[in-house]
Amino acid sequence: MGKTDLPIGIDIGGTGIKGAPVDLQKGAFADDRLRIPTPDVSTPKAVLEVVDQIVQHFDNIKSSSPIGITVPGVVKHGAVQTAANIDPSWIGFDAAAMFSKKLGRAVHLVNDADAAGVAEQHYGAARKTKGLVIVTTLGTGIGTALIYNGALIPNSEFGHLEIDGRGAETVAAASAHEREELSWQEWAERLQRYYSEMEKLFWPDLFVVGGGVSKQADKFLHLLDLRTDIVAAKLKNKAGIIGAAHLAAREH
Repeated sequence: MGKTDLPIGIDIGGTGIKGAPVDLQKGAFADDRLRIPTPDVSTPKAVLEVVDQIVQHFDNIKSSSPIGITVPGVVKHGAVQTAANIDPSWIGFDAAAMFSKKLGRAVHLVNDADAAGVAEQHYGAARKTKGLVIVTTLGTGIGTALIYNGALIPNSEFGHLEIDGRGAETVAAASAHEREELSWQEWAERLQRYYSEMEKLFWPDLFVVGGGVSKQADKFLHLLDLRTDIVAAKLKNKAGIIGAAHLAAREH
């Protein structure tokens, strides 16, 4: 059986590095996902070895197929500018060039929230939505993706929006809900403040709420009173891989 030319998506997280080839027609994994724990000291070189291991695992994919890789940080022109949950040695490092040289393939590096947003726009909860879509991932912090008429506006960091003198993600992320043992109603009041501020600034056409807590969206989304439609993400923890693969294929 011949090799296929599907792109591979790889999602680098603080605890695990996950990857799979992606069928872009279906917006779905074309093979079982492989997950390997993130190295305890998650330097670029250490992470590269794990990424290479994942790529080599999918030996039915052509060596000419592009690879999309997410990182938990801002990415500008292939270089990582911030580092959340990975080693600070990533900051200022031209990671795209390193990955491309080691893997011998075209590589597209992207912020993890941006990748998830792209996936939701093309295959998930925001599919066929015109205008401005803001995808938010509620987790340890708040990740955001800004998409206008299908085009990604990269590196929006609206989890750092200051509300009442505090960073939004310090009071409204899912981690705050857990850490402070807030009721769903109490947490929803904080989310209301955050999303209302986002509405005032951007007038979006749709909010999509992702992150692990989105599995419990029925507990809190109905408590929000917004003029903008707000829905739960559909692709869950697959979104980063799918979005990264989509962007890699489009770029290359």
